[in-house]
Amino acid sequence: MNQTNETMRQNAAIGSRAGIRVKTIAFVGLMGAVSAVLMLFRFPIPFMPPFMSFDLSGVMEMLGGYMFGPVAAFCIIVVKILLQLVIQGSFSLGTGELQGIILSSCYVLPAIFIYHRKKTKKTAAAGMAVSTVLVAVVAVFTNLYMIIPFYVNLFGMTMDDIIAMCTAVNPAMKDAMTMALFGIVPFNLIKYGATSILTFILYKRLSRFIKGIIEK
Repeated sequence: MNQTNETMRQNAAIGSRAGIRVKTIAFVGLMGAVSAVLMLFRFPIPFMPPFMSFDLSGVMEMLGGYMFGPVAAFCIIVVKILLQLVIQGSFSLGTGELQGIILSSCYVLPAIFIYHRKKTKKTAAAGMAVSTVLVAVVAVFTNLYMIIPFYVNLFGMTMDDIIAMCTAVNPAMKDAMTMALFGIVPFNLIKYGATSILTFILYKRLSRFIKGIIEK
């Protein structure tokens, strides 16, 4: 009898873990979908490079990573990119999507690793601060050596044409160096800084709600 009860408890525990796993996967997919929808509402920032657009899709990626770990965060990023391709297609033959994966990963993953070492508000804030600075630096290289050269070759433009577009909205951007210093870096600090602040505000409220559903 005792053995039967123990077997039943083990089966119940296995079923509970399987249910939690299925619900977690469902929420990861849902967060990826919400992230893709948020990308539809992107817009340029005044005085910043006109080929860069602001969106808050990173909020879902960071929230998912804090709740479920780095693998889940990366899955959310991939779901977002795939859905974006389905909804809008690619305007860059995949280079923009590749940059999206690189920048999202550079933003989300370091913050998650820092936070999961010690789960406090202070480490969450510190992780996002580190990630925001890191992604701003990485964005300089992905834009100058991947995205901009691609568009220059695709549309028969020159680097001077790109810089002229930037100078028209901000006279401080006169060459590649000043475009990076006064355009690419501040744009990404603003974008991911705002994403971090919103994540910090929402995390505890949403994590309790979502984990309550998953663990039922």
